[in-house]
Amino acid sequence: MKVSAFFENLYHRFLSEKTKEKGESLILGIAIGSFIIHLILIFLSDFGILNLQSELFQNPISAIYTPFSFILVYEVYLLVYYLPKSFTTYIGKQYEIISLIIIRRLFKDLATLELSSDWFQIKDDLQFSYDLVTSLLLFLLLLFFYKNSKKQSSKTIKAKFTKELTSFIRFKKITATILVPVLIGIAFYTLGSWAFYVISPESNTGTSFKDINAIFFDEFFMILIIVDVILLLASFYYTDQFHKVIRNSGFIVSTILIRLSFSVEGLMNNLLILAAAVFGLLILLIHNQYEKSYENALEHQDENS
Repeated sequence: MKVSAFFENLYHRFLSEKTKEKGESLILGIAIGSFIIHLILIFLSDFGILNLQSELFQNPISAIYTPFSFILVYEVYLLVYYLPKSFTTYIGKQYEIISLIIIRRLFKDLATLELSSDWFQIKDDLQFSYDLVTSLLLFLLLLFFYKNSKKQSSKTIKAKFTKELTSFIRFKKITATILVPVLIGIAFYTLGSWAFYVISPESNTGTSFKDINAIFFDEFFMILIIVDVILLLASFYYTDQFHKVIRNSGFIVSTILIRLSFSVEGLMNNLLILAAAVFGLLILLIHNQYEKSYENALEHQDENS
């Protein structure tokens, strides 16, 4: 009981509505401040006062990349926040995060565009085109995903609200509570490693920064896969319904596809991201149809009993 009370206390400290509101205000302030600092560093680099080799310090447009990075950090927090509350919203937040990563990448690539008649022969310009189309399609897929993330009827919820389900929700709260310091630790480590790399690019930090867009999020989605598998296994304690098992398994496949997208470049990166969102949406649509059939079956049982 003491362990349970300890995690319950931490949960309210890390993931309460009040903490979420404070975090939102804090991140907004940091995002604005980081944008101004990034602009100052770019100008200092232009005047030769600082020697910053990163492509993020070559053009003022690149400064937009930094506040978007902090917005993404807040989206990561929201994902953990919704983990114990709604599984579909938790998955939707994954799609939001990868969408924002692509939008952030667009701002970075805008600074290096080569406007010429050879647009479709230039690798960076072609990638920019892929990202534009992908961001629009992801926005549309998110609309359909949330539109179909309907809540279960109160009758179904009452029928399923058992002691096992209560324990499962408690387990998800504990998992979310543990995730907060883990993700903060990874964020500080990757940020510190990248900052050291920018200041001293010739040094061997032991960390690869081939794709700056994958910093933190490569490890982040790997952790999400592990968490999703643990939740899937734990869910067997409160339900053995086929459509629930398939839905949760399908969402894990979707997360894995997003994780794989960080290991490839070019068009394949965009295709894997879109495949993840499309697969997640289709799984949700089919699950909802199963849910309707299940509710109808329950109603018939009540009528015949």
